[in-house]
Amino acid sequence: MKTIHILTLIAIMLLATTSLLMAQNKKIQEAEFRVDGVCDMCKTRIENAAYIKGVKLVEWNKESQKLKVVYNTEKTSLETIQQNVAIAGHSTEAFPADSLAYKNLPSCCAYNDGIEVH
Repeated sequence: MKTIHILTLIAIMLLATTSLLMAQNKKIQEAEFRVDGVCDMCKTRIENAAYIKGVKLVEWNKESQKLKVVYNTEKTSLETIQQNVAIAGHSTEAFPADSLAYKNLPSCCAYNDGIEVH
């Protein structure tokens, strides 16, 4: 009889732990979106701009022009991340680059002015 109670208690604990883990996983999202840029300086700027509170991982690939982000949906949103990148001078799928920030980019980063990926 005591063994049945212990097994029941263990089963309940396992179900509760599984439910808790599943709820936490819904908070963490992964997304990928286009960000314009051409060089390693762009990569640093883009990743720094995207790495805000709630963002766990950022990685921009200059060949594919894609930024991968892993973020906590309770602390930030995909829209906020993309806005931050645009404010730094790099256009995203959802937001054009801030014109003053783009104008102040180093000349090697002028992706709208015909500069090729390098």
